[in-house]
Amino acid sequence: MMQAVSRRLVQRPLAGETSIYSSSSLRSLYGVPDYLNGSDNRRYSSSLATKGVGHLARKGTGGRSSVSGIVATVFGATGFLGRYLVQQLAKMGSQVLVPFRGSEDNPRHLKLMGDLGQVVPMKFDPRDEDSIKAVMAKANVVINLIGREYETRNFSFEEVNHHMAEKLALVAKEHGGIMRFIQVSCLGASVSSPSRMQRAKAAAEEAVFSALPEATVMRPATMIGTEDRILNPWAMFVKKYGFLPLIGGGTNKFQPVYVVDVAAAIVAALKDDGSSMGKTYELGGPDVFTPHDLAEIMFDMIREWPRYVKLPFPIAKAMAGPRDFMVNKVPFPLPSPQIFNLDQINALTTDTLVSDKALTFQDLDLVPHKLKGYPVEFLIQYRKGGPNFGSTVSEKIPTDFYN
Repeated sequence: MMQAVSRRLVQRPLAGETSIYSSSSLRSLYGVPDYLNGSDNRRYSSSLATKGVGHLARKGTGGRSSVSGIVATVFGATGFLGRYLVQQLAKMGSQVLVPFRGSEDNPRHLKLMGDLGQVVPMKFDPRDEDSIKAVMAKANVVINLIGREYETRNFSFEEVNHHMAEKLALVAKEHGGIMRFIQVSCLGASVSSPSRMQRAKAAAEEAVFSALPEATVMRPATMIGTEDRILNPWAMFVKKYGFLPLIGGGTNKFQPVYVVDVAAAIVAALKDDGSSMGKTYELGGPDVFTPHDLAEIMFDMIREWPRYVKLPFPIAKAMAGPRDFMVNKVPFPLPSPQIFNLDQINALTTDTLVSDKALTFQDLDLVPHKLKGYPVEFLIQYRKGGPNFGSTVSEKIPTDFYN
C-alpha cells in the first residue's frame, strides 16, 4: 500500500510544485546539455525520411530499443528473404507485424530479432479480405514478399504471385494511412517471359501500380544465402548422387545476389526522401554467372570433385513434366520440386540480367557483395567428414604442412 502511494506521489507532484523526477529537472540538476538529450544531434534522431512515410513519432539512437516510427506489415516474412528484412527493420527500432497462415511455430524465430513486443506474429487468411485488413490496420508501411516458384494443389502461380499482390494493394489504398507500399517481384518479370511465375509477377507489378502509383517495386535476381533454394538443393543433390545436372548445358547468364543486400535495398528505400516512390529497381549481383560458373564456386566450397551431367532442355522438361501434370489430379500433395522445376527450366531458356537503364543498388547508395567468400560459406556444412575436411581437402593443405 505504501509503495503504491509513493509511486503516485512521484508521478503526480502536488499543485504548484515541480516534480524533481521530470526530465527537465534532471537535466538542470546534473547539468546535462540539450544535445545529449537528442534534440539537436542527428545521431539521436531517426534517418527515416518524413517525405516518404509522413510524420512519424521517432525516439532513440536508432537501435533495437529505439522507435523508428515505422510500423511495417511484412507479408511473406516467414520466407527466405523475410527473416533478413525483419532483422534489419527490427534492428533500427521498427515494429514489424508478421502475418502467417500456418503453424504458430513458423514465425517464432522472428520474434528474437526485435525488442520485446516489436515483432508481432498475426494469424491471417490470404483469401479473406477482412483478415488482411486486420493485420494491416495499425501499419503505415506494407511490404509484400509473397511469392512461390512452383504450384500446389491449393495455390496456383497466378493466385500467389499476382492476385494476392493486387488484393494487398487495393486494401492498402482503402486503408488510407499506408505511406509506403513495396512490392517484391523478380528479375526477368515480363508478360512475354516463358516462365508462368515471371508473367504473373509482371501482372502483379502492373496491378500494384494501377492501385498505388506511388508504390515501389523491387526486382531481385536469384538470391543466395543460408536458406537459399539454389545452392542448397545443388549441394544436397551432389552429396546424394555425386554429380550435378546442368540443365541446357548450364550456359544461360544470370546475376545472383546476396539476400542481405536485397533486404538492405528495401530498408534503404524506406529511409530515402521519397525519391524511390513510383519506381522499379532491378537488384542483381555485381558479377554475371552461368550455372556452370556458380556450380564451380559451390564445388570449391563443399570440397568435392566437380562432376556434371549436361541435360538438354527437352529431357529436363520431360523429367519435370509429370509433377506439373499431376499436381491438380491427385488427392494428396506432391513433393516440392527442387532442381527439376518445369517453370524454372522454362526460365533458364533466356538470360536474366539487369537492364542497362534500370535503377539498381547504386541508385540506393548501396554496393552489393561479391558472392565468393562469406555469402557462400554456409555451404561448409555439406563437406564430407566435417567442416575441416572434404574430398578435395588435400588440395587445400600446403605441401609443407606436415614438414
